[in-house]
Amino acid sequence: MTNSVSKKQHHVGFATRWGFILAAVGSAVGMANVWGFPYKMASYGGGAFLLIYLLFVFIFGSIALPSEFAAGRRGKTGTLGAYAKAWASRSPKLEKLGGLVGWLPLAGTICIAIGYAVIVAYVLKALWDSLFGILMTVNTETWFTSFSETAFSVVPFHLIVVLGTLVTLMFAAKSIEKSSKILLPMFFIIFAVLAIRVAFIPGVAEGYAYMFIPRWEALIDPMVWVWAMGQAFFSLSVTGSGMIVYGAYLSDDEDVVSVAQHTALFDTIAATLAALVLIPAVYAYGIDISAGPGLLFVTLPAILQDIPFGQLFAIILYLAMIAAGVTSLQNMFEAVCESLTHRFKKIDRKIALGLVALIVFGIGITMEQISSWGPWMDLVSIYIIPIGACLGAISWFYIMKKEDLMAEINKATKRPHGKLWYNAGRFIYVPLAIILCVIALCLHIAF
Repeated sequence: MTNSVSKKQHHVGFATRWGFILAAVGSAVGMANVWGFPYKMASYGGGAFLLIYLLFVFIFGSIALPSEFAAGRRGKTGTLGAYAKAWASRSPKLEKLGGLVGWLPLAGTICIAIGYAVIVAYVLKALWDSLFGILMTVNTETWFTSFSETAFSVVPFHLIVVLGTLVTLMFAAKSIEKSSKILLPMFFIIFAVLAIRVAFIPGVAEGYAYMFIPRWEALIDPMVWVWAMGQAFFSLSVTGSGMIVYGAYLSDDEDVVSVAQHTALFDTIAATLAALVLIPAVYAYGIDISAGPGLLFVTLPAILQDIPFGQLFAIILYLAMIAAGVTSLQNMFEAVCESLTHRFKKIDRKIALGLVALIVFGIGITMEQISSWGPWMDLVSIYIIPIGACLGAISWFYIMKKEDLMAEINKATKRPHGKLWYNAGRFIYVPLAIILCVIALCLHIAF
């Protein structure tokens, strides 16, 4: 049995270490980086927020992310199987209960995919209109309202996004790795080019100062710490689900802590590049950065209309966002597909992928209006995702036997981790996950 599992894992696994890292970074890099990080950084203390965010990224990138990779690799399977095997580690009688627990974070993954595909469809619409010059001549607010407040307004683009993601997943890790090697470098190069272009806009100095000069008084504001922690959680895709399936495809020859730290590093670079594009630009134009989706579809296009070669930069901006969106959707689709084929043995992989795509598109087209999309995403981000992250943290550090988790963490590492790493997981990572969950619920009730 062990030999057959290992052969299967080798067949579907990532071919190279960097292929795995790029795929994991692709999952993490998305809208949380492109507008979430700049918006929160600008709204909650600038440089002070950045310092706190980096602290949490270090904690989660060194403990939370490796534990999810390790749970997946240990089980040689994704969300449902990993939870079942983690709970069975404590007692075989708990295996079924663990499998049931895994359904909640998995539900969070499919729910976020439904909403995420809609916003990527908006991006594809913006790219299309940029290619034909339409976006350079319209009133951007009127243009955005014309489709974001109209039912079934981006169906063709929505369908292309879902089918395009489906095509990139036909051969599991092999497909993900190959597409990530193209899409992720494209994202970084494009945003680097945009950041350089923004640097030449008059009046950007104030934006740079706000980003990199800490306002120390912000460090005593508890909300700055809460938002920085939440952003680090979501930016690294620590959701108790998605990263588990990539861990299942990771070779036993790789150090999970090392690859997780590399993932966190490149995710942070991506977020910083996005901030270097958005924050200085909106400061230069005196625009409110707290516009949410409107920042990408109203504010930035208006700025691009005003600069030389604006159409070209609009095209490359939305191309980069498509790259970020598709690589994130790949992870969500793969996590659900793998769990379906694990749980229901007779379901073929291609049929499972088709079912996921059908659910994402079928439900998603009913919320193409921003008035429907917003509440849906709030529901997922406030309730399902934080609770899923908590369940994962508790499962790895309080349910799974310590020796089983540590044996997986220490595979292929040159310097084995011990009590310090494990206790940091139990007494720092788990409480932080619970705190985030409680605060998210309290804020929702309060407001």
